[in-house]
Amino acid sequence: MTMWSEKLRAALVIARRDFVAVIWSKTFIFFLIGPLFPVLVGGMAGNIGDKVQQSADRPSIGLAMGSDEVDRLLRARDDLDGRLAGPIPAIAVLKRLEAGEAFNARAALASSEQQVTAVLSGTLDAPVLSGPPERLRQWSGLVSNLAATARSGKALAYPEIAMDEVAGTVAKVRSGQAATAQGGQVILFLLTMLLAGMVLSNLVEEKGNKIIEVLAAAIPMDAMFMGKLFAMLGVSLVGIAVWGAAGAALVMLGGQGMPALATPAVGWPLFLMLSFLYFAMAYLLLGSLFLTVGGMASTVREVQTLSMPVSMFQLMVFFFSSYALTAAGTWVEWVSWIFPVSSPYAMLARAAQYPELWPHVLALAWQVLWVVLIVRAGAQLFRRSVMKSGPSQGKGVFARWLRRGVAKPN
Repeated sequence: MTMWSEKLRAALVIARRDFVAVIWSKTFIFFLIGPLFPVLVGGMAGNIGDKVQQSADRPSIGLAMGSDEVDRLLRARDDLDGRLAGPIPAIAVLKRLEAGEAFNARAALASSEQQVTAVLSGTLDAPVLSGPPERLRQWSGLVSNLAATARSGKALAYPEIAMDEVAGTVAKVRSGQAATAQGGQVILFLLTMLLAGMVLSNLVEEKGNKIIEVLAAAIPMDAMFMGKLFAMLGVSLVGIAVWGAAGAALVMLGGQGMPALATPAVGWPLFLMLSFLYFAMAYLLLGSLFLTVGGMASTVREVQTLSMPVSMFQLMVFFFSSYALTAAGTWVEWVSWIFPVSSPYAMLARAAQYPELWPHVLALAWQVLWVVLIVRAGAQLFRRSVMKSGPSQGKGVFARWLRRGVAKPN
């Protein structure tokens, strides 16, 4: 017990030291505002793009018929407005034709002055709709309905529909919860992708200025690894708090445009709590692996070289967890729950789809165990290959290759 308490105190000292050093650094503010710029620029670009598209494509039907038929069609449009499932496009009168007068619909569509999407000509008994193929398929039924209403001179007798609203079917609830599960996985992946990579370069500076040797002589190596992991986790939580506040402000400003997610099976309070816990575990699991790999690098250039395979590894874990979401009840889903690195993603998706809580207790304990194992293994590997201490390194071929190719003495 005394040994573990000493390691815990040492880990907390390292965590506090690294956390304060990062938080009060001059570059931390750029770390906070960096991800906000793409979101802001993307939102502005999307808003401008929507407005440009709306102004460039305002669907309307041009009318070219006899004066009496034009009036009857306009009245029919007013009668049908609100009775149909979708919006009725605007109708612009291009020309009131005299008896026997012809009209060139193709020329009207090609003219820059008219700016109509389709042209309705002919007569009410034989209407002719001219326009692009997609508009013809979309509006043929509407034009037929308009012509029938205009010919009768009054609105057609539509029966009143008795409404019997159902809160939601099982299939709809399952589909909504699957969407919530997928959304949770995506957010968890984006956060870990953005934040876990920082751990790669955590030891490079201290290895360069020999501080790591002083720390290794003063405290256990696994306590130092654990302290650095929790320090970077704390830094990540500060960043998430800032980004979450900015996101909440955006939601309040444009909340009507936000998609509504289905309520997860465990409820929103528990789902949010589990999301926090699974983010922490995903960060610690990936961070412990990255800290071990990054500890073998001696320069910033080597860390940059490692960034690509690290990113690919994170993508593979995410894709595997996403695929497991579509393979419910198969061995793939079980493997995604058991495999330590993918377990946080898979279990977060399970929280959105199944109400049982005991699997999450087991999963969190399982993930904590693997964090401890990876940290201890990484600390031992770092001590033997980088610090050149510990048991004999052996005289075999593999040991010599490891010392030459991986472990580079400072």
